[in-house]
Amino acid sequence: MAPGGYVWWYVDALSDDGRQGITLIAFLGSVFSPYYAWARRRGSAADPLRFCALNVSIYGTRSRWSMTEHSQVLRDSDMLAIGRSLIQWQDDQLIFEVDEFATPLPRRIRGQIRVHPAALTGHTVGLDAAGLHRWRPIAPRAWVEVSLEQPALRWSGVGYLDSNDGDGPLEDSFARWDWARAPLTDSTGIVYDVTDRHGADRALALSVGRDGAVAEQALPPRVALPHTRWRLPRFTRAESASLTRTVQDSPFYARSVVQTHLFGESSQAMHESLDLDRFSAPWTQAMLPFRIPRALS
Repeated sequence: MAPGGYVWWYVDALSDDGRQGITLIAFLGSVFSPYYAWARRRGSAADPLRFCALNVSIYGTRSRWSMTEHSQVLRDSDMLAIGRSLIQWQDDQLIFEVDEFATPLPRRIRGQIRVHPAALTGHTVGLDAAGLHRWRPIAPRAWVEVSLEQPALRWSGVGYLDSNDGDGPLEDSFARWDWARAPLTDSTGIVYDVTDRHGADRALALSVGRDGAVAEQALPPRVALPHTRWRLPRFTRAESASLTRTVQDSPFYARSVVQTHLFGESSQAMHESLDLDRFSAPWTQAMLPFRIPRALS
Protein backbone atom coordinates (compact mmCIF):
# COMPACT_ATOMS: atom_id res chain seq x y z
CA MET A 1 0.00 0.00 0.00
CA ALA A 2 1.16 3.52 -0.80
CA PRO A 3 1.67 6.01 2.06
CA GLY A 4 -1.76 7.48 2.79
CA GLY A 5 -3.44 4.51 1.09
CA TYR A 6 -5.78 1.84 2.38
CA VAL A 7 -7.43 -1.51 1.90
CA TRP A 8 -10.51 -2.89 3.63
CA TRP A 9 -12.52 -6.12 3.57
CA TYR A 10 -16.25 -5.81 4.20
CA VAL A 11 -18.82 -8.43 5.24
CA ASP A 12 -22.49 -7.89 5.98
CA ALA A 13 -25.39 -10.25 6.64
CA LEU A 14 -29.02 -10.26 7.75
CA SER A 15 -30.67 -13.13 9.58
CA ASP A 16 -33.31 -15.19 7.81
CA ASP A 17 -36.07 -13.55 9.84
CA GLY A 18 -34.69 -10.05 9.12
CA ARG A 19 -34.48 -9.15 12.82
CA GLN A 20 -30.70 -9.45 13.28
CA GLY A 21 -27.77 -8.11 11.30
CA ILE A 22 -24.02 -7.72 11.39
CA THR A 23 -21.30 -5.84 9.55
CA LEU A 24 -17.56 -6.47 9.83
CA ILE A 25 -14.92 -4.27 8.20
CA ALA A 26 -11.20 -4.98 8.52
CA PHE A 27 -9.22 -1.81 7.77
CA LEU A 28 -5.53 -1.48 6.94
CA GLY A 29 -5.02 2.27 6.69
CA SER A 30 -8.40 3.05 8.25
CA VAL A 31 -10.12 5.57 6.00
CA PHE A 32 -12.26 6.86 8.89
CA SER A 33 -9.42 7.18 11.40
CA PRO A 34 -8.97 10.69 12.85
CA TYR A 35 -5.39 9.73 13.79
CA TYR A 36 -4.57 8.71 10.21
CA ALA A 37 -6.11 11.96 8.94
CA TRP A 38 -4.00 13.99 11.41
CA ALA A 39 -0.84 12.14 10.32
CA ARG A 40 -1.57 12.92 6.66
CA ARG A 41 -2.23 16.58 7.41
CA ARG A 42 1.18 16.87 9.08
CA GLY A 43 2.63 16.19 5.65
CA SER A 44 4.46 13.02 6.60
CA ALA A 45 4.39 9.81 4.58
CA ALA A 46 1.77 8.19 6.80
CA ASP A 47 2.19 4.41 7.00
CA PRO A 48 -1.25 2.75 6.60
CA LEU A 49 -0.16 -0.24 8.68
CA ARG A 50 0.03 1.98 11.76
CA PHE A 51 -3.70 2.78 11.51
CA CYS A 52 -5.65 -0.49 11.45
CA ALA A 53 -8.95 -1.59 12.97
CA LEU A 54 -11.70 -4.19 12.88
CA ASN A 55 -15.09 -2.49 12.89
CA VAL A 56 -17.90 -4.69 14.26
CA SER A 57 -21.53 -3.52 14.07
CA ILE A 58 -24.29 -5.70 15.52
CA TYR A 59 -27.91 -4.77 14.82
CA GLY A 60 -31.10 -6.06 16.36
CA THR A 61 -32.04 -7.12 19.88
CA ARG A 62 -28.47 -6.76 21.26
CA SER A 63 -26.89 -3.98 19.25
CA ARG A 64 -23.19 -3.19 19.77
CA TRP A 65 -20.52 -1.26 17.89
CA SER A 66 -16.75 -1.31 18.14
CA MET A 67 -13.78 0.11 16.25
CA THR A 68 -10.54 0.15 18.24
CA GLU A 69 -7.52 1.26 16.25
CA HIS A 70 -4.13 -0.48 16.45
CA SER A 71 -0.65 0.49 15.31
CA GLN A 72 0.51 -3.07 14.60
CA VAL A 73 -0.93 -6.06 12.75
CA LEU A 74 0.18 -9.58 11.92
CA ARG A 75 -0.56 -10.89 8.44
CA ASP A 76 0.29 -13.42 5.80
CA SER A 77 -1.37 -14.66 2.61
CA ASP A 78 -4.46 -16.06 4.37
CA MET A 79 -4.41 -14.54 7.87
CA LEU A 80 -4.82 -11.09 9.42
CA ALA A 81 -4.61 -10.37 13.16
CA ILE A 82 -5.72 -6.94 14.41
CA GLY A 83 -5.46 -6.57 18.18
CA ARG A 84 -7.07 -9.62 19.81
CA SER A 85 -9.17 -10.43 16.71
CA LEU A 86 -8.15 -12.85 13.98
CA ILE A 87 -9.40 -13.20 10.39
CA GLN A 88 -8.34 -16.15 8.27
CA TRP A 89 -9.24 -18.26 5.27
CA GLN A 90 -9.74 -21.90 6.27
CA ASP A 91 -10.66 -24.30 3.52
CA ASP A 92 -13.37 -22.37 1.62
CA GLN A 93 -14.48 -20.21 4.54
CA LEU A 94 -13.51 -16.76 5.78
CA ILE A 95 -13.54 -16.95 9.59
CA PHE A 96 -13.62 -14.00 11.97
CA GLU A 97 -12.54 -14.75 15.56
CA VAL A 98 -13.72 -11.52 17.16
CA ASP A 99 -12.52 -10.21 20.53
CA GLU A 100 -13.34 -6.50 20.85
CA PHE A 101 -14.80 -3.97 23.28
CA ALA A 102 -17.78 -1.88 22.24
CA THR A 103 -18.04 1.90 22.54
CA PRO A 104 -19.26 4.10 24.11
CA LEU A 105 -20.12 1.49 26.78
CA PRO A 106 -17.16 -0.92 27.14
CA ARG A 107 -19.09 -4.15 26.66
CA ARG A 108 -17.41 -7.23 25.19
CA ILE A 109 -17.95 -8.46 21.64
CA ARG A 110 -16.59 -11.97 21.46
CA GLY A 111 -17.25 -14.97 19.24
CA GLN A 112 -17.01 -16.35 15.73
CA ILE A 113 -18.48 -15.41 12.36
CA ARG A 114 -18.08 -17.81 9.42
CA VAL A 115 -18.53 -16.61 5.84
CA HIS A 116 -19.19 -19.30 3.21
CA PRO A 117 -18.93 -17.74 -0.28
CA ALA A 118 -21.14 -19.20 -2.98
CA ALA A 119 -18.47 -18.27 -5.54
CA LEU A 120 -15.56 -15.84 -5.93
CA THR A 121 -15.69 -13.32 -8.77
CA GLY A 122 -12.16 -11.98 -9.36
CA HIS A 123 -13.85 -8.83 -10.71
CA THR A 124 -12.37 -5.33 -10.15
CA VAL A 125 -13.97 -1.93 -10.85
CA GLY A 126 -12.17 1.41 -10.87
CA LEU A 127 -14.19 4.01 -8.98
CA ASP A 128 -12.42 7.21 -10.11
CA ALA A 129 -11.08 8.64 -13.35
CA ALA A 130 -7.49 8.73 -12.05
CA GLY A 131 -7.52 5.03 -11.19
CA LEU A 132 -6.59 5.56 -7.54
CA HIS A 133 -9.53 3.69 -5.98
CA ARG A 134 -10.77 0.20 -6.73
CA TRP A 135 -13.67 -2.01 -5.63
CA ARG A 136 -13.79 -5.80 -5.75
CA PRO A 137 -17.09 -7.68 -5.22
CA ILE A 138 -15.29 -10.79 -3.95
CA ALA A 139 -18.33 -12.90 -3.03
CA PRO A 140 -21.58 -10.98 -3.48
CA ARG A 141 -23.52 -13.99 -2.24
CA ALA A 142 -22.46 -15.92 0.84
CA TRP A 143 -23.94 -17.85 3.73
CA VAL A 144 -22.97 -16.32 7.06
CA GLU A 145 -23.09 -18.07 10.45
CA VAL A 146 -22.93 -15.89 13.58
CA SER A 147 -22.01 -17.56 16.87
CA LEU A 148 -21.25 -14.99 19.59
CA GLU A 149 -20.64 -15.58 23.28
CA GLN A 150 -20.87 -11.87 24.16
CA PRO A 151 -23.50 -10.78 23.42
CA ALA A 152 -25.16 -14.21 23.31
CA LEU A 153 -26.31 -14.45 19.71
CA ARG A 154 -26.59 -17.33 17.28
CA TRP A 155 -28.15 -16.97 13.83
CA SER A 156 -27.44 -17.39 10.12
CA GLY A 157 -28.46 -15.73 6.89
CA VAL A 158 -27.50 -14.52 3.43
CA GLY A 159 -24.47 -12.24 3.36
CA TYR A 160 -21.97 -10.44 1.18
CA LEU A 161 -18.16 -9.98 0.95
CA ASP A 162 -16.23 -7.29 -0.92
CA SER A 163 -13.05 -5.22 -0.72
CA ASN A 164 -11.92 -1.68 -1.52
CA ASP A 165 -8.40 -0.37 -1.84
CA GLY A 166 -6.83 2.92 -2.84
CA ASP A 167 -3.63 4.90 -3.20
CA GLY A 168 -4.78 7.97 -1.28
CA PRO A 169 -7.47 9.33 1.05
CA LEU A 170 -11.09 8.87 0.00
CA GLU A 171 -11.90 12.51 0.78
CA ASP A 172 -9.28 13.74 -1.73
CA SER A 173 -11.07 12.00 -4.60
CA PHE A 174 -14.76 11.80 -3.64
CA ALA A 175 -17.44 14.07 -2.24
CA ARG A 176 -19.93 11.26 -1.50
CA TRP A 177 -21.25 7.86 -2.49
CA ASP A 178 -24.25 5.60 -2.13
CA TRP A 179 -24.14 1.81 -2.46
CA ALA A 180 -26.55 -1.09 -2.06
CA ARG A 181 -26.58 -4.85 -2.47
CA ALA A 182 -29.73 -6.93 -2.76
CA PRO A 183 -29.97 -10.75 -2.78
CA LEU A 184 -32.15 -11.87 -5.70
CA THR A 185 -33.41 -15.31 -6.71
CA ASP A 186 -30.44 -16.37 -8.85
CA SER A 187 -28.05 -13.47 -8.34
CA THR A 188 -27.08 -10.49 -6.23
CA GLY A 189 -27.87 -7.01 -7.48
CA ILE A 190 -25.38 -4.22 -6.70
CA VAL A 191 -25.74 -0.51 -7.41
CA TYR A 192 -22.97 2.02 -6.79
CA ASP A 193 -23.02 5.81 -7.16
CA VAL A 194 -19.98 8.03 -6.58
CA THR A 195 -19.55 11.79 -6.93
CA ASP A 196 -15.97 12.93 -7.35
CA ARG A 197 -14.29 16.15 -6.21
CA HIS A 198 -15.05 17.80 -9.57
CA GLY A 199 -18.79 17.11 -9.20
CA ALA A 200 -18.80 14.35 -11.82
CA ASP A 201 -21.05 11.37 -11.10
CA ARG A 202 -20.30 7.76 -11.88
CA ALA A 203 -22.88 5.03 -11.42
CA LEU A 204 -22.87 1.32 -12.09
CA ALA A 205 -25.33 -1.54 -11.77
CA LEU A 206 -24.22 -5.18 -11.68
CA SER A 207 -25.76 -8.55 -11.14
CA VAL A 208 -23.56 -11.39 -9.96
CA GLY A 209 -24.83 -14.94 -10.40
CA ARG A 210 -24.48 -17.75 -7.88
CA ASP A 211 -21.59 -19.01 -10.03
CA GLY A 212 -19.75 -15.67 -9.71
CA ALA A 213 -20.49 -14.50 -13.27
CA VAL A 214 -20.70 -10.69 -13.38
CA ALA A 215 -23.08 -8.91 -15.76
CA GLU A 216 -23.64 -5.18 -16.22
CA GLN A 217 -27.26 -4.07 -16.01
CA ALA A 218 -29.12 -1.03 -17.28
CA LEU A 219 -28.88 1.70 -14.67
CA PRO A 220 -32.13 1.89 -12.66
CA PRO A 221 -33.61 5.31 -11.82
CA ARG A 222 -32.42 7.23 -8.80
CA VAL A 223 -34.78 6.97 -5.81
CA ALA A 224 -34.54 9.37 -2.87
CA LEU A 225 -34.71 7.91 0.64
CA PRO A 226 -35.56 9.89 3.79
CA HIS A 227 -32.78 11.95 5.37
CA THR A 228 -31.21 10.50 8.51
CA ARG A 229 -31.58 12.03 11.97
CA TRP A 230 -28.30 13.86 11.22
CA ARG A 231 -29.99 15.22 8.05
CA LEU A 232 -27.68 13.17 5.84
CA PRO A 233 -29.17 12.82 2.33
CA ARG A 234 -29.34 9.30 0.92
CA PHE A 235 -30.64 7.69 -2.25
CA THR A 236 -30.44 4.42 -4.11
CA ARG A 237 -30.94 3.02 -7.61
CA ALA A 238 -34.01 0.83 -8.12
CA GLU A 239 -37.35 0.60 -9.87
CA SER A 240 -38.75 1.49 -6.44
CA ALA A 241 -37.44 1.55 -2.88
CA SER A 242 -38.53 2.40 0.66
CA LEU A 243 -36.63 2.66 3.92
CA THR A 244 -37.19 -0.24 6.34
CA ARG A 245 -34.88 0.92 9.13
CA THR A 246 -31.62 2.75 9.75
CA VAL A 247 -29.15 0.50 11.55
CA GLN A 248 -26.22 2.94 11.78
CA ASP A 249 -26.56 6.71 11.89
CA SER A 250 -23.61 9.08 12.18
CA PRO A 251 -22.97 12.66 10.99
CA PHE A 252 -21.25 11.47 7.80
CA TYR A 253 -22.24 7.82 7.33
CA ALA A 254 -25.45 5.79 7.43
CA ARG A 255 -26.21 2.14 6.91
CA SER A 256 -29.80 1.13 6.30
CA VAL A 257 -32.05 -1.78 5.41
CA VAL A 258 -34.14 -0.90 2.35
CA GLN A 259 -37.05 -2.71 0.74
CA THR A 260 -36.23 -2.48 -2.93
CA HIS A 261 -37.50 -3.58 -6.33
CA LEU A 262 -34.33 -4.10 -8.35
CA PHE A 263 -33.85 -5.78 -11.75
CA GLY A 264 -37.48 -6.89 -11.67
CA GLU A 265 -37.41 -8.50 -8.20
CA SER A 266 -38.38 -7.43 -4.71
CA SER A 267 -35.67 -7.79 -2.09
CA GLN A 268 -34.44 -6.55 1.26
CA ALA A 269 -31.22 -4.66 0.53
CA MET A 270 -28.33 -3.44 2.63
CA HIS A 271 -27.60 0.20 1.81
CA GLU A 272 -24.97 2.79 2.77
CA SER A 273 -24.51 6.53 2.26
CA LEU A 274 -21.21 8.34 2.85
CA ASP A 275 -20.61 12.11 2.83
CA LEU A 276 -16.88 12.85 2.78
CA ASP A 277 -17.31 16.60 3.12
CA ARG A 278 -18.94 15.96 6.47
CA PHE A 279 -16.23 13.46 7.40
CA SER A 280 -13.54 16.08 6.74
CA ALA A 281 -15.30 18.83 8.72
CA PRO A 282 -13.35 19.88 11.86
CA TRP A 283 -16.34 19.25 14.14
CA THR A 284 -16.64 15.66 12.89
CA GLN A 285 -12.91 15.03 13.27
CA ALA A 286 -13.08 16.30 16.85
CA MET A 287 -15.89 13.83 17.68
CA LEU A 288 -14.35 10.72 16.12
CA PRO A 289 -11.82 9.82 18.88
CA PHE A 290 -14.73 9.27 21.28
CA ARG A 291 -16.06 6.54 18.97
CA ILE A 292 -12.73 5.24 17.65
CA PRO A 293 -10.29 4.80 20.56
CA ARG A 294 -6.66 4.02 19.81
CA ALA A 295 -4.96 1.13 21.60
CA LEU A 296 -1.81 1.99 23.56
CA SER A 297 0.25 -0.62 21.71
